[in-house]
Amino acid sequence: MISRIKKSWDSVKCFNSPHSSASSPRQPTSPSGFTLLELLIVVSIIAILSVALVLVLDPAEALRKSRDSQRMSDLSTMKTALGIYLTSTTTPLLGGASNAGCKLTATGAYAAGDLIYYSGVAGFSDLLLDGSVTSGQPTAQISSTPATTDGLGWIPVPFDNLIGGSPISNLPVDPVNTIASASNVVSTDLVYRYACSITPLAFEIDAQLESAAYATTGSADNKKTTDGGNADLYYEVGTNLKILGTGASVPF
Repeated sequence: MISRIKKSWDSVKCFNSPHSSASSPRQPTSPSGFTLLELLIVVSIIAILSVALVLVLDPAEALRKSRDSQRMSDLSTMKTALGIYLTSTTTPLLGGASNAGCKLTATGAYAAGDLIYYSGVAGFSDLLLDGSVTSGQPTAQISSTPATTDGLGWIPVPFDNLIGGSPISNLPVDPVNTIASASNVVSTDLVYRYACSITPLAFEIDAQLESAAYATTGSADNKKTTDGGNADLYYEVGTNLKILGTGASVPF
C-alpha cells in the first residue's frame, strides 16, 4: 500500500514539475520571409543601380574600346611577324616582286606605281586615297584573299617561304573592315593600311581607332598621338613611321 502511495506521489510531482513539457511556456515564433513592401523596395534599388551601372559603363563605348584593343594587338602581331621575316631572309620582299610596290624613300613623295595596301574589301574607285591632294598618287591595293600568308594576302609578304614556315597563321584584318564609300576613301574608314619603302627597306602599318578613350584629342590615353609616329590621325607601328603621311591634307 505504501509503495502504491509513493508511486502516485512521484507521478503528481512529475506532472507539476516546472520542467515538464506540459507546463513549459511556448516560445514565440519569428515571422519568416519578406513582406511585399520589402520586396518592392529591394527591386527598386536593384533597378536604380542597374540603370546607373549602364550609364557609367556605356556598353557601346566598351565595344569600341574592345575593338581598338584588338587593333593594337593585331598590329603588334604583324609587326613581330614582319620583323622575323626581315631577319630570316637575305632578300626580303615587302612590296611584291623586286619591292616594286614600295616607295623609293621613306619620306619621299609617292610616284606612279607605288602602292598602299588596304585590308578592306575590293571595289576601290577613289584616286585620292584618304583625302590626298598630292600630285603623285599611290594606287590602292586590295587582296581577294586578305588573310593568306603566301604573299597574296593584303600584306604582300611571302611569309610561307621562310624555312620553318610562316611565323603567323593568318593576316588579321580590322574588326570592322569596311569603307563607307569606295569612291571616297577617307582616313576615318576602319581598315588597316600598309606601305613600305626601299631606302631604307622598311614598313609601316596603320589602324584607325574609334573609342573615346583611345582616340579623343587631348585624352591622356590617346594612342594615336603617343605611338611615336608622325600622323595623329592613325595608330602607327613599323620600322619607319614616316612612310605614310602626316595628316588628312597630306596622308601620303
